[in-house]
Amino acid sequence: MDCRFLLKIVKKPNAQEVDAVELQNRKLALSHKILMSVEKPARYIGGEVNAVMKDPDEVEVRFAMCFPDVYEIGMSHLGIQILYDMFNRREDVWCERVYSPWLDMDRVLREEGIPLFTLESQSPVKEMDFLGITLQYEMCYTNILQILDLSGIPLVSGERGEDCPIVIGGGPCAYNPEPIAEFFDLFYIGEGETVYDDLIDLYKKVRDSGEGRRAFLEQAAQIPGIYVPAFYDVEYGEDGTIKAMRPNRPHAPERVVKQLVVDMTKVPYPEKPLVPYLKATQDRVVLEIQRGCIRGCRFCQAGMVYRPVRERDVEDMKEYAVKLLESTGHDEISLSSLSSSDYTRLKELVYFLIERFGERDVNISLPSLRIDAFSLDVMSRVQDVKKSSLTFAPEAGSQRMRDVINKGLTEEVILSGAAEAFRGGWNKVKLYFMLGLPTETREDIEGIAALANEVARVYYETVPKGNRQGRVQVNSSTSFFIPKPFTPLQWAPMFTKEEYLDKARTVNEAMKRQLNHKSLRYNWHEADVSVLEGVLARGDRRVGRGILEAYRRGCLFDSWSECFDNEKWMAAFEAAGVDVAFYNLRERSLDEVLPWDFIDTGVTKEFLKREWKRAMEGTVTPNCRAACQGCGVKKFGGGVCFEDQD
Repeated sequence: MDCRFLLKIVKKPNAQEVDAVELQNRKLALSHKILMSVEKPARYIGGEVNAVMKDPDEVEVRFAMCFPDVYEIGMSHLGIQILYDMFNRREDVWCERVYSPWLDMDRVLREEGIPLFTLESQSPVKEMDFLGITLQYEMCYTNILQILDLSGIPLVSGERGEDCPIVIGGGPCAYNPEPIAEFFDLFYIGEGETVYDDLIDLYKKVRDSGEGRRAFLEQAAQIPGIYVPAFYDVEYGEDGTIKAMRPNRPHAPERVVKQLVVDMTKVPYPEKPLVPYLKATQDRVVLEIQRGCIRGCRFCQAGMVYRPVRERDVEDMKEYAVKLLESTGHDEISLSSLSSSDYTRLKELVYFLIERFGERDVNISLPSLRIDAFSLDVMSRVQDVKKSSLTFAPEAGSQRMRDVINKGLTEEVILSGAAEAFRGGWNKVKLYFMLGLPTETREDIEGIAALANEVARVYYETVPKGNRQGRVQVNSSTSFFIPKPFTPLQWAPMFTKEEYLDKARTVNEAMKRQLNHKSLRYNWHEADVSVLEGVLARGDRRVGRGILEAYRRGCLFDSWSECFDNEKWMAAFEAAGVDVAFYNLRERSLDEVLPWDFIDTGVTKEFLKREWKRAMEGTVTPNCRAACQGCGVKKFGGGVCFEDQD
């Protein structure tokens, strides 16, 4: 049973304060007048607690790390914190940060002719040696073009000269880089702790030899995990599908192999993470306890591309937890994992945190935790449990549909978990589902409402009337399923906006018919955003023309509902010749060449095909610890694949 809850443990460590004198002495890129004219000027000044300052004359390589969204969201991202710390441990490298300026600042920079700048040194991004952009969400693609545009860097890689930084893309969306391929000089496929040192060392060597960016890219393409789009040609068939994709340089490999950390104990973890001025989306210390997931949900890209599961040493986690809280002043720590309950030393770690911080006002956030005897014991040891909403993710309303997606949850488990939560004092539950899954029927759709009603029923049957804190609240929300690369459901068709809305209406009407309908609430994701995300997620290089046209028409911050303009996107696609139906509405053949087939994540295509067929049969596949399914990642030589041999 997947759920989230927050444990309140008891005293807040003294927060470090920014040295106001040092901040005042820093030369900012923007005048006081400009800063006071925009919303949240703290987004643009830098100088936060634990920010790394270096002398630009004493470093050899300057790296601008970019999150293409606003400061508050980017500052919540663990990957940026890890890379920032890793790069800045090198004496010859200074890693700085840049985020997408909000609309008001975007306008000011254009009107005043001020180039986009990094936070630490307030230097123009174009003066950096590298611009690394993390690709977390397809709906941020136009923000990537904004970053390049405001920096004075040509949007298309082939138009960049020697005075431009090397533009690198990495992160989950890099597992299908083709829709944005022409905007990047190279992509880093895999985890950042692996070959970045090799890449930076190569850059220094090539630069010192007097060779240019072309020579660097040719040699970089030979580093495992590095993909240089310019060195590959794509050939299309008469039906519009990809006929072949081949390297056009001897330096470029036919397949780019994902790079990953085999032994998590051998890589450093940030002990002094950045502390934002503004309240970030996740304003807390994050402790990554493991990478990967054993569960094998067929819709989940992260569960496939981050295989195999690799745990961090529990003693290291205890030490890091203490250092992180002391160095930041945060009053909350989150144990980060795709499935926290599967961390084999979770009990030991949580009990340590409770005992270690038992006299302090520190919260412990446990995402993706199952409600079981362990979690109840933890709750009983905490005097002041914060009774916020618990989150359950059944993903589908019927057992048949949960078997199709290999969720591994039965209705009995879901309801028993809900009952345990209600006994523990909660009366608010959030349920997450998906609509538009392969083989979905009307019965499956209406099952969402039926399951929500059952959860409410369990509350009234479990909690005596005299002990109830009002009526139970069961809030259900649905997103629309989007097939992602490297998942067993990557071949599945999607639906039109109207069809998605019909599905949502069916759920809404079914909710009103339930016996406990007064306890039920329902909302759904925007259908037009899902349609667009589907095109960007599985698109090929031709989709890049549509992205560029959308940006030119003013599309920006598309992940923000108040900014998203579907009409502009559809007009841009039409002008660029991008057919939404071609990318979304057809079921792909298992033999079709997919845009991302040149990437080797370790999970074989044969395994994904086998799982696709099992999905169509509604057959459940055991998790990695229950039985190895031969997905292919054992070739990396570590993680859960070798636990029995330890």
